[in-house]
Amino acid sequence: MPADGDLGEAAAVLRTGGLVAFPTETVYGVGANALDARAAARIFEAKQRPSFDPLITHLADVADLEVLVGPVSSAVAALATRFWPGPLTLIVDRPEGIPPIVTSGLDSMAVRVPDHEDARRLIAAAGVPVAAPSANRFGQLSPTRAEHVVRGLGAAVEMVLDGGPTRCGIESTIVDARGDHPVVLRLGALPVEELEKVTGPVAVRPGSSGQPVAPGTLAAHYAPRTPLRLVSGAEPAGIGGAECGYLAFRDRPAGDWAAVEVLSASGDLTEAAARLFDVLHRLDAAGVTGIVAEPVPDTGVGRAVNDRLRRAAATWHPAS
Repeated sequence: MPADGDLGEAAAVLRTGGLVAFPTETVYGVGANALDARAAARIFEAKQRPSFDPLITHLADVADLEVLVGPVSSAVAALATRFWPGPLTLIVDRPEGIPPIVTSGLDSMAVRVPDHEDARRLIAAAGVPVAAPSANRFGQLSPTRAEHVVRGLGAAVEMVLDGGPTRCGIESTIVDARGDHPVVLRLGALPVEELEKVTGPVAVRPGSSGQPVAPGTLAAHYAPRTPLRLVSGAEPAGIGGAECGYLAFRDRPAGDWAAVEVLSASGDLTEAAARLFDVLHRLDAAGVTGIVAEPVPDTGVGRAVNDRLRRAAATWHPAS
């Protein structure tokens, strides 16, 4: 149904333990009542997501944070005040009302307020916090359009709200600001440089080889079904062969490629981030034997784009 339509039916699905996929400014999420352990378990089942990977809880308004979790640190409060609604997820202590399955047994919880009016209207109408990871099968490309959700999850969800393509096209930045020194646990749509205007210098520690302390931080993630290889600018443009696809930042490559996608002909990193998953979905559906991708400039939101490309390429092996 249209995301800007009557949200009463979707809100009722959430309140009664069902799953609703909905747009945010980052990517589409698949949501369940975060206060209902059985509903949260359905997210893991629908996504085929391992139980050790925690979920992000979404709120309708900044004021809902302390209502749910109680007092927070001054740094958390400052970041929420400055960047919410927006593509920032904050780590807070898990309140008693949130069942452990939502946080994968951790004593901490990831939470944010999305910068998408229809998403906030849905959460407000449901009257409950909504646990909502990206609406895709675990480890695969995140959805930036409703059709990506339908193709990936199908009948595993009761309803998909279609809000068109998402604005940011890449997941939220995750920050743990509970201690004296804020730490970025996942690079995302909010650049580190913007965070540091509020917090001062931050540490960046994305990636996990054990149980993640934040969603989307496993070394191999966000991957197309087609093997993807990330190359440096120094490598010859002709590698891969005529049966491969190529993901370029701004200039079309030389050589014979089965399919080519350009993230931003003007070299705009915000546009590149917004288009990343959409063009990877297209290359993945193009019938190519492999995808060769080049990195973007490693600054601003480009750091998050490169982070997603590295994770997507983590399962590539020369023998394949």
